[in-house]
Amino acid sequence: MVLSGGLDSTVCSALAARDCDDVAAITFDYGQRHRVELDRAALVAQHYRADHLVVRIDASQWGGSALTDETIAVPDASAAGPGDGGGIPATYVPARNLIFLSVAMGVAEARDADAVYLGVNALDYSGYPDCRPEFVESFRATAALALKRGVEGRPVDIRTPLIDLSKAGIVRLGLELDAPLHLSWSCYHGGVSPCGRCDACALRAKGFAEAGVPDPALGFSPAEPADHAASTGQNG
Repeated sequence: MVLSGGLDSTVCSALAARDCDDVAAITFDYGQRHRVELDRAALVAQHYRADHLVVRIDASQWGGSALTDETIAVPDASAAGPGDGGGIPATYVPARNLIFLSVAMGVAEARDADAVYLGVNALDYSGYPDCRPEFVESFRATAALALKRGVEGRPVDIRTPLIDLSKAGIVRLGLELDAPLHLSWSCYHGGVSPCGRCDACALRAKGFAEAGVPDPALGFSPAEPADHAASTGQNG
């Protein structure tokens, strides 16, 4: 499973842990300004007792995104509203999911895993092109041609169980699965507490508000005790 430490990937990890006997998590250190998500991803992986791989791909070397280039400001969501279809925002990282999925599929093939779980969402999201179902379907077909397993008739599947859910639906699913939502991090600014202004914060707040529950991550500190015991799934 691709694990960023955010809300969506945390809930997706809960589904992977429920559905699979053996789960590995892969997190990308790509030079993002919100590096706190790396620590949160480690906590989520620990929660599910998943083997955790951290892969460094320094996207700051080519820039082009407010998440990897400190000279580009993270936009304030209040100017337009989160996920309103007003164009691709400055927080889009060029080719991010294309690169992440390529690496994750390679890891899956090396470990003879049947599937990669990816927590992309195409309903309440920021408008990134690499979160759309069309991209996932196209990549799935390309990977089947590129990988040895695909040539042998055993392609690695890409599972995107959250792709058609609203943010509120993702929150409700996370609560149903008892996912460690308090460990997740969404803010693009990083720091010690969420800014409450960026697109990621706005989308997250919208999801919890529409689900009618408080966000358990607000006020959470990793120094506080956390329960990392969890089932790893039974169904293979």
